[in-house]
Amino acid sequence: MRILGIDPGLRITGFGVIDVDGPRLTYVASGVVRTPDADLAERLHVIFESVREVVALHRPTAAAIEKVFVNANPQSTLLLGQARGAAICGLMSGGIPVAEYTALQTKQATVGYGKATKLQVQTMVTQLLRLSGAPTSDAADALACAICHAHAGAGIAALAKSAPDLVTGRLRMRRGRIGHRV
Repeated sequence: MRILGIDPGLRITGFGVIDVDGPRLTYVASGVVRTPDADLAERLHVIFESVREVVALHRPTAAAIEKVFVNANPQSTLLLGQARGAAICGLMSGGIPVAEYTALQTKQATVGYGKATKLQVQTMVTQLLRLSGAPTSDAADALACAICHAHAGAGIAALAKSAPDLVTGRLRMRRGRIGHRV
């Protein structure tokens, strides 16, 4: 499986591509999309087109993107949401299924601590993917999002093998205990 991770931003959008073969993660590419100092529509168009180009170039089979968090400034949250929407549209135009993760989930899956610093994320991404140098913080966040999706997929696959009824939703509660449908 090839996963494209996206760390959306209106000025800088990070991307990272990894290959997943069982427990093995292999770095493919990473970088950032920098939008020009232009009006909002032009910036969103650049994000959309750039994500489409990354999809066409690397042909991922899945994508993961960071969810928008609500911060103290509602205007910043709205702008970030629009950048995220442009990136999602770029992914979907390539027919790529998109998973969404919070920053806390991404950091937890990559570093083991949901409130990790950007430097800690960069360090762990560098180690997990055996890179010779640390990627930029935006690219590292995108790679961490892809790693998070790889770990989530591995967990779901393991669960499917050990408890297939749980994954397919065929379990139900019966008198306070979980039981199979009859």
